[in-house]
This record gives sequence, C-alpha cells and structure tokens, in this order.
Amino acid sequence: MAMEITQFLLAAQSPDANIRTQAEASLRQFQEQSLPLFLLSLSVELANNEKPLESRRLAGIVLKNSLDAKDSVRKEHLVQQWMAIEISMKAQIKDLLLRTLGSSASEARHTSAQVIAKVASIEIPRKQWPELIGSLLKNMTQQDSPAALKQATLETLGYVCEEISHQDLVQDEVNSVLTAVVQGMNLAEHSCEVRLAATKALYNALDFAQTNFENDMERNYIMKVVCETAISKEADIRQAAFECLVSIASTYYDVLEPYMQTLFQLTSNAVKGDEESVALQAIEFWSSICDEEIELQEYGTLEGGDSGSTHSHFIEKALPYLVPLLLDTLLKQEEDQDQDDSIWNISMSGGTCLGLVARTVGDSVVKLVMPFVEGNILKPDWHCREAATYAFGSILEGPSLETLGPLVSNGLDFLLNAMRDENNHVKDTTAWALSRIFEFLHCPASGFSVISLEKLERIVTVLLESINDAPNVAEKVCGAIYYLAQGYEDAGTNSSLLTQYIPRIISELLKTAERSDGSDSKIRTSAYETLNEVVRSSNIVETSQIILELLKSVLHKLGQTLDLQIVSSDDREKQGDLQASLCAVIQVIVQKLSSTDETKPSILQAADPIMFLFLRVFACRSSTVHEEAMLAIGALAHASGPEFEKYMPELYKYLEMGLQNFEEYEVCAITVGVIGDICRALEDKVLPYCDGIMNHLVRNLQSAELHRSVKPPIFACFGDIALAIGEQFSKYVEPTVAMMRSAAEVCAQMDNSDEELMDYGNQLKRSIFEAYSGILQGFKDSKPELMLPHAGHLFQFIEVVFREKYRDESVTKAAVAVMGDLADALGPNTKILFKDNAFCVQFLGECLQSDDEHLKETANWTQVMIARIVS
Repeated sequence: MAMEITQFLLAAQSPDANIRTQAEASLRQFQEQSLPLFLLSLSVELANNEKPLESRRLAGIVLKNSLDAKDSVRKEHLVQQWMAIEISMKAQIKDLLLRTLGSSASEARHTSAQVIAKVASIEIPRKQWPELIGSLLKNMTQQDSPAALKQATLETLGYVCEEISHQDLVQDEVNSVLTAVVQGMNLAEHSCEVRLAATKALYNALDFAQTNFENDMERNYIMKVVCETAISKEADIRQAAFECLVSIASTYYDVLEPYMQTLFQLTSNAVKGDEESVALQAIEFWSSICDEEIELQEYGTLEGGDSGSTHSHFIEKALPYLVPLLLDTLLKQEEDQDQDDSIWNISMSGGTCLGLVARTVGDSVVKLVMPFVEGNILKPDWHCREAATYAFGSILEGPSLETLGPLVSNGLDFLLNAMRDENNHVKDTTAWALSRIFEFLHCPASGFSVISLEKLERIVTVLLESINDAPNVAEKVCGAIYYLAQGYEDAGTNSSLLTQYIPRIISELLKTAERSDGSDSKIRTSAYETLNEVVRSSNIVETSQIILELLKSVLHKLGQTLDLQIVSSDDREKQGDLQASLCAVIQVIVQKLSSTDETKPSILQAADPIMFLFLRVFACRSSTVHEEAMLAIGALAHASGPEFEKYMPELYKYLEMGLQNFEEYEVCAITVGVIGDICRALEDKVLPYCDGIMNHLVRNLQSAELHRSVKPPIFACFGDIALAIGEQFSKYVEPTVAMMRSAAEVCAQMDNSDEELMDYGNQLKRSIFEAYSGILQGFKDSKPELMLPHAGHLFQFIEVVFREKYRDESVTKAAVAVMGDLADALGPNTKILFKDNAFCVQFLGECLQSDDEHLKETANWTQVMIARIVS
C-alpha cells in the first residue's frame, strides 16, 4: 500500500533550508527502509491528477534518479535494486506509469515517458515487460485516444528506442513501432504536438529499421513521409525531420541514390530560405554524406557495414550546385561570432561542410572556390573579406600539394597583410587560415613547405606583432605559431631555420600567458601549449641554453604560485590551472634536455629544485595539477635513472594518495603510469616500496568503484615492477596471475558490438600480455619455472585473441611478443605446448606477411625463439 508523501515532496522544495533538509532526510530514510514502497508511493504521486504539480514534478525526478545514474558503478547498483523488487510491486509501478501518459498535466506525461524508458532499459534486454510495446501501440490505435495521450506515447516510444538496443526487439515489434510513428507524422488530423513527437520518435527508432530500409516499398514510404514532414508549416517539425535525414544519411548511405535529387532540392531550399535551426540541419545532412564518403575512401567500407558498401560519389555529382550553396552561407556571419567559440551558426556550419567537401573530392573543389575568394577578398564590406578568407582556409585539407602549393605561396603575403585588417573578424579568420596553412602545407621533415627562407622572417614578425591583438585573435595566432613550430619537429638540419627566432617567440608567449584580458584563461592555456610545441620542435644542440633559461623562468613562476593569496574556490581553481600549465612546460623541457647525452647533465643539476617545487605543489592538493606534476615527475625519473631514489621517501606518500584517488580517476591512472616510469628508472632500488604499491594495485583491481579505464594500466604496471625487481616478484605471482586470468575471461566474453567496450577490451588484452611479458622477462635469469604452471592458460588466451574476427594491431603485437617471451624465458619446458598449438604457426605466418615493420620484426624474433626450443 502506497504512503502519502505529498507534504514531504513539497517541503523538500521549501525556500526555508531547515524545512528542506528535514524533508530530504525523511524521504531518504523512507527510501532506505523500504525502496519498493518508496518507488510505489512516488508513482502514485506522479499519476494522481489531484496532486500539486510541484510534488508530482519532484516525484518524477526522484523516480528517474532511482533507476539511472551517469556513473556506471552507481547505475549497476540501481539496476540490481530494481531487479530485486518483487514482480507484483513492479507491475503496480509500471501500470501507474503507463496510466500517467494520459494525465492532463503535460509535465507529468513527459516525466512518465522518461521513467518508462528507464525501466524498459533494464527490463527489455532481460526479456521482461514483453507487453510494453503492445500497450503503447494500443494507445495509438484506439479510436478515441486523446491527442495528449498519443503525443506522450510517441515520446515514450522514442525514449524507449533511445535506451535499448535494436537487438532487443523482434522484427514484428519494430514494424509496429515504425508504423505507429510514421502514421503519427503523416496523418493531417494529428495536432502539431503529436506530429513533432512522432518525428522525434522516428529519429530514435531509425537504428531499428535496418530490415525495413532493405525493403524498397517500406523504405520509399518512410522516405516519402520524412520528406513531406520536412516541409511542414511548423519550424520545429521541419527541424526534427531534417535531423532524421541527417541520421538516415549516415545509417543508410547505401540506399540513398533514388532520393538524392529530392533531398538536394529540400536541403537547398532550407539553406537558402528557412529558419536557422532548420538550415543548420540541412547543411548537416551534406556534412554527414561527406563523412560517409571520406570513410569509404579511407577504409573502403562504412562503419558497421560490410565490405560491400558502394561509393555513390554523391558529393562529386552535387559539387557544382553544392559548393555555391555553401559559399553563400559564409556571408551570413554574426557580429559577435569571433568572441565566443560556442556559437554555432549558418556561416560556421557552411564553412565546416565546405572543409569536408574539400576532403571528399580534393582538387575539384579548388576551381569552384577560388573565384569566390578572389571576388570577395578586396571588397570594402568586412563580411565579404572574412567569408573569402574562411572559404580559402576551409579547402586546405584534401586537395593535392601540387594544386594548393602555388595558390598558397601567392596568397601568403596577402594573408600576412590581412593580419593588420581594421576588422576583428577578418583578423581572427586570417590567423586561423594561417594556422591551417602551417598545419597542412608546411612539413620540412618530409621535404615540403610553402614557407621559403625569405618569408620565414616576415611570418614570425607578423605573428609576434599580432599576438598582442584582441584575445580571440591572439589565441588563433598562438595556434598558427604552434603549427609553424611543429613543422620543424624531426626536421633534422631544417629545424635550425627557426633557431634565431626562438628567444623572441618564447618571450612573446610568456608575455601572452600573463595577459589578464582573455576570458576563462583560454589565451593562457593556448600560449603555454604553443610554448611546449616550440620547445619540442627546437634544435636541441642550438637552443639548449635558451631552454635552460626558460626552465629557470618557469620554476620561478611556479614558486610564485605557491605564495598566491587564496580567498575563494575561484582563486584555488586559477592557481591550480596555472600550476598545471607550468608543470606541463617543465615536463616538456625535462624530456627535451634529457634526450641527448650533451644536454642531460643540465637536467640532473636542476632535478633537486624541480622536485622540491613539485612536492610543494602536491601539498596544494588540486587534481589538475597532480596530473601534470605526476607526468613531469615520470619524465624526471626517466632522466634521473637510479639517482631518483633519493626523492622516494618524500614522494611515496603522494604516490599513495594518487593510487587511492578513485574519484579523480585520471589522476589515479597517471600515478600508475608514473610508478611504471619509476620502476624502469630505479630497477631493484624500488624494492622497499613494492609491498605498499602492490597492495594498492591489487586492491584497486578488486574495487567496483574504480573507473574501469584505470585497470589496464595497472596490469601493465605489474610487468614494469616484475622487470625491475626480478626474482623478488615471486611473492606477488599468485595474486597477480589470478587477476590476469579473470581479466582474460572478461575479455573473452566481451560484447564487441559496442565500440567503446571494444576499445576498452583492446587496452585490457594488450596490458595483460604486457604484464605477462614483464613477469617472464623478470624471472628469465633466476626463477622461470615459477611461470610454468601458468603457461597453458596464457596459450589459451593467445589463441582466443588469434581467433578474433576484428583484432587490433597493438593487441596482435603484444600477443606475438609474449609468445616469444614464453619461449625465451621458459625454454625447452614449453616445447610440447608449442608443438600442440598449431595456431602459433598460423599466427606468426600472418604477422610475417604484415606491412607493419615493427610487427614483422617482433614476429621474426618470436619465430627464432620458438625454433630454438622446438628443434
């Protein structure tokens, strides 16, 4: 029997903090004492038209939050709680939710639709609530169903389709859902609310329509209705219809040919004359088509499609009409669009699409765009000059160097002059276009650059002058300097070309980082990221003194941050951001100076003051800083080698804190990686700290609260520890291998249809193999027999990975390497295993045929190791 909770729900929204706190505590107590009764009472509240809207609203929110959470661990806990409620109680709750869809209050209907979908996301995959779809469809087919009920039902169907996978419904259910949804869009007598809900529901149901899109008649009908809906009287319905077309473009590219003429007409009309929200979706349709065709060109297949995907060259065919349409949009700028990166308007959308068109068709876009550029670049109206520059910058990726090279060489002086334009928009877009030129057409390392030696001086001069311009321009100029410097990375003697300018560039970037007129410190972040790239790209022999001076300056700045007066959380955040940027610069300097034998001593001399500052920074306790400071410590450990041991007594407590930081799990993951760096640096000198570290790592693996992304680095870290301490690792073998075995079982059962899960699975497999490799190599000279009992299981895991249909290249490398390590470390003891497992020969054969030189080398080495024991 449900309880009366209206007063508590109202009191929980009281402006009086005492009343509010008391009511929240009562609700929480009720929830903890009897969750089923609590959820039933909330459902009764939500369903009751007599109750105040405020209490019903909160009842709905609490219900939804009792079924779903962003955090995966919490979500799983809520699912288990729901599953544990007895069936009759759940049936009452679900019945009340379905009844609420007919409520007179639109907010209650909307909330109920969301809650039903959350319940469906738990139950439908488990083959429960089979009658849900039927109940919803009945609302649509009954003669006297009110419009409000139909609208809420369609909204529910949309949410349900969003929450579940297309494998969860049988085809008959899919057909019925699509029929109801398409009819909801189609029938003239339906109110605009019903048609809008139906169109949005179709958007979520499109993934389910695979079979229907394979049938000509059904596909024609769906397309006809969507195209008719795209010219509805109401703008929000037109927008929703175009959103469906965008989704169809990416999901059903293969079957679009017969409709493209109509779709071009529809999108073209929308771009030219419809409201911006609709026009944006119409442009997005063409961006989606570009994405599909770029993927076909790069991989020969569409994501999730079979290799039979056909390239229909829609962009090429539409080019003469599409490009002028997009160029027109570039002239529709907004007055303040250069001040706010979050603005997304028609000119930005058009430029983005033009960039995708250039990547899709390459050279053929250039002759269509250049007349627009030449015709507008000198006009007195800034809109024309900015649009011309935007068009030029948009087509720099895709066309060949032969086509673009002469155009850019001729246009570079013009763009450098435009950095002095009187209009902020024009300067902003010009700086962006220059950064694109340096990104795509300046690569001395591979022997090509549009920047001649004569032009370099002028480029640097103009950029360093413009970096003092308005914050938005300065930020784009930082981007241009970033790519200019990056071009000289790994460029051998060519990197000397930049050397004479580096002191000036560093000085201006440091000044820019100090500016106080940039909003949200974005300009500071850009300046420091660019500074890091300048250091990375510099010629170390010629610039080591300059970089050492920079190190002193950055250490001084980091020291100053520790004395900042912290009054508010805002101050704390600013201090943390600045410290993070400075720690990142130190990391890059340490890596650069320790990369040659000549410059390495200078870093070792500076190691004490660097570590002293880092330890003080840790004492400030800010997670962003912890990440950057940890990474810098990893670089310093790598540079210092065994000498790093003297910092461990003081550093160890912060490593422990990092390993226990489950909430900011990125900090935890980076700490694990840094422990690997420290093990490689200290080797067996890390031994005094290993018990503590191993305890934390094993506990972290066992924890359900720790984010799963931290678990692969932990396995890899086991390998680093084993390599560092050799036979001393023997006491950790049993718990470690037990963990690796259960992780390998998880990998074998993983659902590879989910891309995110597949990536995680690959990281996990690779790290398990890396752990085995480290342990085998660590025991090789003293106690290899300890790993003999585990060799059979490792073979099984390698075979599971070998048999996978889609295998990641990095996983393949790690699997082949560990086979070699097995043979190398365990020697003749594994002879029978290798002889019994015929798949090894196949696996090595496949790898020896690879185009990847590193994989071939590893496979060759493994083959030699196996041959030594088998023969």
